Amino acid sequence: MASSKGYFEYVSECLSALDKVAYRAMMGEYIIYYDGKVIGGIYDDRFLVKKTKSSLELMPSASREIPYSGGSEMLLVDRIEDKEFLAQLFNVMYRELPAPKKK
Repeated sequence: MASSKGYFEYVSECLSALDKVAYRAMMGEYIIYYDGKVIGGIYDDRFLVKKTKSSLELMPSASREIPYSGGSEMLLVDRIEDKEFLAQLFNVMYRELPAPKKK
C-alpha cells in the first residue's frame, strides 16, 4: 500500500517550522531529508524515523516498525503535531547520522 497524498501533506505541514527539510517521492512513499541527510520517511501512511541513540532517548516507548519488506527497523513518530518536539528530534538526530555519500 502506498502513502496517500493527504497524509504526506499533513506530515509536511507539521514539519513546516523546520528549515532544510526536503522530500523525495519513491515508489509511492516519501523519503524525508534534513539538511541533506535521510532522517526517515512516510511509509504506508506512517511517519517513521531512523533509530539513533537520540531518537531512542526522545521516544523510548515508540513503536518499532519495518517500513517495507526487507527494510531496517525504524521508530513510529506519534507526536506529529508537536512542532517543537519535531525540531528537537531532527536536530539531535542530524548530529548522529552519517553524511550523504558522494556520487
